[in-house]
Amino acid sequence: MRSWAMPLCFDLDGTLGHFSSGFVLLREALGGLWGTAPTAEDLGRCLGSTDWEIVDELHRLRFGSGLDETGYAAYQAACVERFQAVFAPGCQAAVAYGGIIEALHRLAERHPVWLVSGNAPDLLAFKAATLGIDPAIPRLGSLPRHDRTDLLRRALEGGPGPHLYVGDRPHDLAAARAAGLPFLGVGDAVPGDHPCLPSDAAPDQVVASVASLLRG
Repeated sequence: MRSWAMPLCFDLDGTLGHFSSGFVLLREALGGLWGTAPTAEDLGRCLGSTDWEIVDELHRLRFGSGLDETGYAAYQAACVERFQAVFAPGCQAAVAYGGIIEALHRLAERHPVWLVSGNAPDLLAFKAATLGIDPAIPRLGSLPRHDRTDLLRRALEGGPGPHLYVGDRPHDLAAARAAGLPFLGVGDAVPGDHPCLPSDAAPDQVVASVASLLRG
């Protein structure tokens, strides 16, 4: 039985595990749709952190106009196809952060827990399944005209606080701050005075860190 009502949000990539070459596959998917792939330099110019934001910026750079929902759906399908091919059984393997995923499952027994990710929704579903994340945990992936802060606010809408975001990159911390959320970092890529855990943290360590932040 859940004892607390405040929702907790976890990022996926770099927080619960990682899929190497992700941006390469994104570029390849767009290359198949647009004729030639965006360059790494093009990708480096993008300011957004979600798939919608990134692909919209690349579309504006290439075509001089914004992305629409049909174009986003085509990107999502092409990107999922590339990931399914590369991370098929017997091919390249994703790396799961087992202790953090186990903590996620334990927390989900007591709290509403969401996966809130910059991945397109179908790509998020594929990655979550590959990492062995309980399908009962709701997922919110990148939506048209939403940045990461918008996604967090949407997931937490109507739920009493305090809330929490667990992530691994500066854009995760920035979104948490913009949404007024405490932040728990994973890894060493997010400078600041917030608490951080290593990617190989034990489940008890993760659960204790979350409980400490929720107590304020």
